[in-house]
Amino acid sequence: MHGTYNFWLVAASLVVATLASFTALDISGRIALLPQSRVRHAWLAGGAASMGIGIWSMHFIGVLAFELPIPLGYDLKITAGSLVIAVLVSFFALHVITSKRLTAKRLVASSVLMGAGIAAMHYTGDAAMRMRPAIQYDPSLFAASIVIAVVASGAALWIAHTLSAANLKNVMAKRVVSALVMGIAITGMHYTGNAAANFLPGSICGAANDVDARWLATTVALFTFAILIITLVLSRFDARTALLAGSVSRLNGQIVRMATFDTLTDLPNRRTMNERVERAIRHARHGGSRFAILFMDLDGFKTINDSLGHTVGDEVLKAFARRLQECVRGGDTVARLGGDEFIVMLENLNVPSDAEKMAERILDAMRRGLLAAGHPLQVMPSIGIALYPQDGDSVESMLKHADVAMYEAKRSGRSTYRFFEASMNEAAVRTLQIQQALHEALNSGHFYLLFQPKFRGASGELAGAEALIRLDHPQIGTLTPLEFIPIAERSGQIVQIGYWVVHETCRHLTQWRAQGRPPVKVAINLSPRQMYEADLVENIIKIVRDQGVPSEQIMFEITETVAMQDAPRTIEMIRAFQDNGFEIAIDDFGTGYSSLAYLQRFRAKQLKIDRFFTNGLDENGQEGRAIVSAIIALAHSLDMDVVAEGVETGSQLDRLQDMKCDEMQGFLLAMPLSADVFGGMLEKGAVSV
Repeated sequence: MHGTYNFWLVAASLVVATLASFTALDISGRIALLPQSRVRHAWLAGGAASMGIGIWSMHFIGVLAFELPIPLGYDLKITAGSLVIAVLVSFFALHVITSKRLTAKRLVASSVLMGAGIAAMHYTGDAAMRMRPAIQYDPSLFAASIVIAVVASGAALWIAHTLSAANLKNVMAKRVVSALVMGIAITGMHYTGNAAANFLPGSICGAANDVDARWLATTVALFTFAILIITLVLSRFDARTALLAGSVSRLNGQIVRMATFDTLTDLPNRRTMNERVERAIRHARHGGSRFAILFMDLDGFKTINDSLGHTVGDEVLKAFARRLQECVRGGDTVARLGGDEFIVMLENLNVPSDAEKMAERILDAMRRGLLAAGHPLQVMPSIGIALYPQDGDSVESMLKHADVAMYEAKRSGRSTYRFFEASMNEAAVRTLQIQQALHEALNSGHFYLLFQPKFRGASGELAGAEALIRLDHPQIGTLTPLEFIPIAERSGQIVQIGYWVVHETCRHLTQWRAQGRPPVKVAINLSPRQMYEADLVENIIKIVRDQGVPSEQIMFEITETVAMQDAPRTIEMIRAFQDNGFEIAIDDFGTGYSSLAYLQRFRAKQLKIDRFFTNGLDENGQEGRAIVSAIIALAHSLDMDVVAEGVETGSQLDRLQDMKCDEMQGFLLAMPLSADVFGGMLEKGAVSV
């Protein structure tokens, strides 16, 4: 007895199989994102029910598409049993799909079990018709249907596992194509099984009076479509909700991280460091342990920022942070407080020398140099060390005292370390007082200038002067440059102070000219910090021109050490000054490491011999005289004048005159004078510019 197929119903069965496959793929992707929890298990159970009903429904739509010339029906219990088999097989499939690993061995075993389950569902469904005589199956087609079921199951499991990650590119389009392939495979197995079934002539359906095949298939099809669509909608909605929740969670995590970690170096920030120091204090109090705070600041970092740019500066900070982390132990904390300030906290300290060894290790590591944005740089820190409990019993006191020790390290020559000592507090307080005094001085008129006369070596005539700044503060008294200039350098206040010196010098030159005094050349010192100002020359030119002072009356002195720090930049700046009529002197010559080639390229007007060599004329005998004589000869060979500073004895004066030193200054010849007194000297001395 042979049956026929309804094409439209066959197509409908393929649609149901494809929709069921897509639902399974979508749900598997959703389940894969869930942790092991009740929600995951609920989705696994619901997905298995939806997928199982879909596969089972496809079977009965296929049955509806197959027509025999006899009434057909289905036994309700056996039919329900086939549905249970379909759901269990689907649960097993989803469990395999959403596992973290799907090995080849597990894939083969799972494919065999799932294929056998689908075949069991199909042939159990056929048994629900209770045909008499029983259905006869073609052995080769029967076997082929099982093989198709196993192969289709293996392909479906592999595809579904591969596509379970929702972050794959174009995952939705891939799931649609894969669902179609899986639907064709499942449908192919069903119709291969149907082809294997032979209904003998005179066969009767024993369940014809139970559940009508058309009613069952139609009801199941509609019910299945509804379940699959609802499941898909819920899956999509839940996925979007989870995505939104995940985005909010990630955003909260980023906000928390931004609040606790430095965004540039990814180190703990000031807030986090304070919390960890506070926690370390609590543990140390209860356990009687000790810890150390190493407070460090990068020497010359502002120079890097100003000369190479902030981008390179940021790379330096990141490279320094990485190197710092390589130096510390596993339980230590490295943090960035901001700018170029870093902290290392060493917990469970055995002896204070452990902190000293760590400081030395950090300095040794930094001496190897850093590579930042293609620039090889040596960035050295100054390190201050505070120990708990002797140097403080709170977060504030520990950090403050480590900071004080760090500034003492800077005053001691930089690129070194110092332990905190109680006496350092006095120096720190003094430093703060001077910083405040410097802040007030520019606006309140506490600065004033003195002028150190310079005399010609041959004739003794007045040749000019050097402007010297002084600070007279009503609270802390008169300060010498040695006291406040280094502090002004570190704080950056020296830039505005330097412009004030130029402005005030020009004001006095204008005043002397108005009083009918002869013109005089005045030398002004440029600080290291000023040299890295990009618009230094332009600003000085504006000040001089606004005051109406000829540039020939101004000479700028640059120390040899500063000039050689960045010789090409120094040459460029000297050229800019000279192009605008200013003269340049190299100050403190002999204390740095000048290259003769660079000295020639500087084309400075003067070399100033450092007072150390001037004193050596008396103290070092013939050797001292030979050095000064060589410097003078070198300068004259380069068409440069020589100025000896610090002339304090008659013997020094005589020897310098014998060596034909061009100009001299020092306490023997004249003390630094006020503007009024120096103005009176201009009337008496023959001065030429």
